Amino acid sequence: MAAPADDYDNPWKSALEHAFPEFIAFYFPDAYRRIDWSRGHHFLDQELRQVVRDAELGRRHVDKLVRVHSQDGREDWVYIHIEIQGRRDSGFEKRMFVYNYRIFDRYDRPVASLAVLADDDPHWRPAHYGFELFGCRHALDFPVAKLTDFDSRADALLADPNPFALVTAAHLYTARTRHDPQNRFEAKRRLVRLLYERDWNKRRILELFAVLDWMMRLPKELETKLWHDIETIEGERKVKYVTSVERLALERGKREGLEEGREEGREKGRAEGGSALLGRLLARRFGPLPKPVTERLARATTDQLEVWAERVLDARTLDDVFVEN
Repeated sequence: MAAPADDYDNPWKSALEHAFPEFIAFYFPDAYRRIDWSRGHHFLDQELRQVVRDAELGRRHVDKLVRVHSQDGREDWVYIHIEIQGRRDSGFEKRMFVYNYRIFDRYDRPVASLAVLADDDPHWRPAHYGFELFGCRHALDFPVAKLTDFDSRADALLADPNPFALVTAAHLYTARTRHDPQNRFEAKRRLVRLLYERDWNKRRILELFAVLDWMMRLPKELETKLWHDIETIEGERKVKYVTSVERLALERGKREGLEEGREEGREKGRAEGGSALLGRLLARRFGPLPKPVTERLARATTDQLEVWAERVLDARTLDDVFVEN
């Protein structure tokens, strides 16, 4: 009974967009204290893609550029460049350096580059890049948050009200249970129950459920069991959040598939649910989706959806997501 391949990148991107202030507060508390959150923040995905093109760096793994206001008043607004790095990369430090100075060059504003290292090597801690030539020094030191540092206290994260404590715990449990579906099921069920016990609003519960569900993949048998447990949890709390919204496409697919066979119906439901989730992520990344794209998503198989989902973070345009090999 094997679980589907783990997916870290897309859930992290979705969580960061949904709760950016909490992301900064959890991983970079010093930066959090120096930002004037009362004046809001603004994601600059289109602008960052232009920086990528201008830098002629090819298919780089870039996450987020965010405009915020500083507390000290020296600058009306500044930039935060975020990277979430899922695996060891010998070129990572240079990439942080290049994007930092490219963003500064383009906007003539201070730029803070911050990195979350989500790889499984506790000894890999890149935090500096620079060079010296003939007495001229050019360097970047950047803060990093290393997820393996939380591994010894993963259970304690569950008592932390910050949603990124829950996301971090999910990431760590996913890595721990890569070859242990039953323990992954138990961990995922525990985390899902915590979503409701936090008394968060419906939108936050749905967003974080999507993160957990995408990150902590389960074999079909355990996934079905988890859905039954979620129905029980929602019944206990007299709410219909996940079961009434996220599961709707799955159930519709099952009902329509009864005449064609139970297994085919389940597959259709999974495809519809995956299509809806991928559509939301694409819309966040690239803006409103053209009708041909939504129609293509609606017709896609689960295998096609998985291939496209893996391309979302590296893609610079919608065409990059759907390119034929």
